[in-house]
Amino acid sequence: QVQLVESGGGLVQAGDSLRLSCVASGRTFNYYTIGWFRQVLDKEREFVAGISWNGGNTYYGDSVKGRFTISRDNTKNTAYLQMDSLQPEDTAVYSCAAKRDFSGAYKVMIRDYDNWGQGTRVTVSS
Repeated sequence: QVQLVESGGGLVQAGDSLRLSCVASGRTFNYYTIGWFRQVLDKEREFVAGISWNGGNTYYGDSVKGRFTISRDNTKNTAYLQMDSLQPEDTAVYSCAAKRDFSGAYKVMIRDYDNWGQGTRVTVSS
């Protein structure tokens, strides 16, 4: 198990950028696939981006492709979500999630993960 803490959210204007961070406890961060999800009130959590344990595979939800970039630094136990060209529809609570896995397989479903952070709020004004 790892504990995850997100940071970096805030209020920005359309077209701006933000970088979210997800810091994990423990010494086995590099054993885990990391995913970012977002949720708007009363809507289902949406997959945003995922990265395999060694960073070799990255993948994105259709709504953020070309604008968001996921990365990780295993020496810092941290994953990042760089969000560029933000739009009002990106407004949500963003959470990171982790699953111990070495397969590199894409994990895009909520049920694929068993460790979750509390989330950080991103608000994009028009």
